[in-house]
Amino acid sequence: MKKIYLSLAAALMLGFTACDTARQTQDAESQTPIVSSTTTGPTPAGAVMSKNGLRVYAFDDSQQYPESALRLNTPPAGGLVEPGPVEFNYSLSNYQLTRMTPHSNAEHMANSQQGQHIHNIVDNEPYTAHYETTFTKDLAEGDHVILSFLSRSYHESLKHKGAYDLRMVTAGKPAERMQFDLKAPHMFYSRPKGEYIGKDTEKIMLDFYLVNTDLSTTGNKVRATINGTEFMLDRWLPYIIEGLPMGETTIKLELVDNNGAVVPGPYNTVERKITLKEA
Repeated sequence: MKKIYLSLAAALMLGFTACDTARQTQDAESQTPIVSSTTTGPTPAGAVMSKNGLRVYAFDDSQQYPESALRLNTPPAGGLVEPGPVEFNYSLSNYQLTRMTPHSNAEHMANSQQGQHIHNIVDNEPYTAHYETTFTKDLAEGDHVILSFLSRSYHESLKHKGAYDLRMVTAGKPAERMQFDLKAPHMFYSRPKGEYIGKDTEKIMLDFYLVNTDLSTTGNKVRATINGTEFMLDRWLPYIIEGLPMGETTIKLELVDNNGAVVPGPYNTVERKITLKEA
């Protein structure tokens, strides 16, 4: 009889251990959700899209600055300037340039040691970062689309309406004029950019800027093709890319509709290259 009791107790103990192990496994998996083909609704922040050794996931835990506002005073919207050096002057409220954004993201991603700044993008070319509200920048003869927005020190854009300024400016007297609808849906490329060295290669931030549109599971999306591997992004958030190889990486972004067709617009398809290097 004693042997029977001992065997029963051992069986129960094994059962409890198996249940506990299963629960721990489920808990661990729930901390890093994986996006599957049966996922419905917007992709939650932190949910990992994993393909071909790459991991892509959004984050939404950065400090918010909903009262911050930016406006470009000069050059004026629709204004005419001389080709060459042009003075840019901004009005800024409730945001401190050169301040280090207080968040752990600043430790995990490429972070500007000069602090918070303005991203200035002309014709969707790579942005220039500015730490003062007045600076000079060359404009070639022609019509130019100028996007400016506030950036955290680790280059993540502020995405609320007051944090950006979009306008057209004409330099000189161009023979051909550019047709650009300021009210149409547009996507502008921001990050990643340039070279990443050592620890900065582990987590690469992907960030883009949307105007006159948003993303959803039933509407527009951004198709990100990273070294030939495609990821569909259905939320306007910054994303982290992990698993990139050393050397050159090609990133292509497309603003697409719910059927996968590129939304008309001069900048809604863009391709850039970055370089990762060992320390």
